[in-house]
Amino acid sequence: MARSPDRPIKELTRRQRFLVWFLGGLAAWAVRVIGSSLRWEVYGWENCEKAYASHKGLVYAFWHSEIFASTWFWRNRGVVVMSGYNFDARLTARVIGKHGYEIARGSASRGAVRALVGMVRAIQRGRDAAFTIDGPRGPRHVAKPGAVMVAKATGAPIICFHIRPSSAWVFSKSWDRTEIPRPFGRIALFIAPAIAVARDADDAEQARKLEEVQSTLESLVRQGDQWQKSC
Repeated sequence: MARSPDRPIKELTRRQRFLVWFLGGLAAWAVRVIGSSLRWEVYGWENCEKAYASHKGLVYAFWHSEIFASTWFWRNRGVVVMSGYNFDARLTARVIGKHGYEIARGSASRGAVRALVGMVRAIQRGRDAAFTIDGPRGPRHVAKPGAVMVAKATGAPIICFHIRPSSAWVFSKSWDRTEIPRPFGRIALFIAPAIAVARDADDAEQARKLEEVQSTLESLVRQGDQWQKSC
């Protein structure tokens, strides 16, 4: 992994720290209340079970807009997620932390290498890792290479998934069009077969694997579109 100079970390103000604590707790409560009310349908769980059987850990990959529902479904598994240092990232980290996730601190501009190394070490000690693979700032639905890099370093397969609620509130002004499922609705989880990345994969092979992740997630989105039309 090539190292790039990290930008200095800007500390949050006292007011921001309070908002992270207060709003993060409130949002974590909302995830619990709404998540537990949803009627889940899971397609492709056998792909997860097959990957689990390899005992190599997993690298989950999904779109940033699905954080709310994903936080609930994969809760309390000790999954390690990269999170940055700015206000939004720390707020998200507090929410997912209250649902049993571990945080590897870093972002594209600050501590990225350190965070990726932390995720590799977490997998080596038996944890799984997860990437909002078009985050933290987009472009929307364009996969970035972090998951492929960690999969190559650990031998852990990549599991791509997509979550589609039958009805949701969509934050259309956010770059990722964040979705919050409406309570008591149906919601579907689509899981694709695992993608393996060889430990000796060169740059060209890693690029092909990233294209495979991209096309797999796009295929899952199309499945979600069809499912939603049938609701």
